[in-house]
Amino acid sequence: MTTRYIGMNRETGRIITDAEHISQSCGDILRTPVGSRVMRRDYGSLLFSLIDMPQTEALKLQIMCACYMALLKWEPRISISSLTVERQFNGQMIVELTGEARDTGKTLSLTIPVS
Repeated sequence: MTTRYIGMNRETGRIITDAEHISQSCGDILRTPVGSRVMRRDYGSLLFSLIDMPQTEALKLQIMCACYMALLKWEPRISISSLTVERQFNGQMIVELTGEARDTGKTLSLTIPVS
């Protein structure tokens, strides 16, 4: 038996699909600094401690690791097969991930702006 999630769009209040809810949840996990939730201090990711550091290949690897570890811990509905981080000229950082939904086996491809 598969579990179906009924989600709500945080901006409009309308019902969203499973894939949209997963994308919204991943964005919330990645944008929430660890320690900022009062009743769940370990929720979130370490991106905020890394995001303004000098750009190096080592930092890019640390950012990818922080994203992967946070999603692995807090989003049980997906299995990640690849994760890339891209910085744009306007300063925005985008996380692109591919994987599959664990309950349906469908392939997911998500683009999540995190800054």
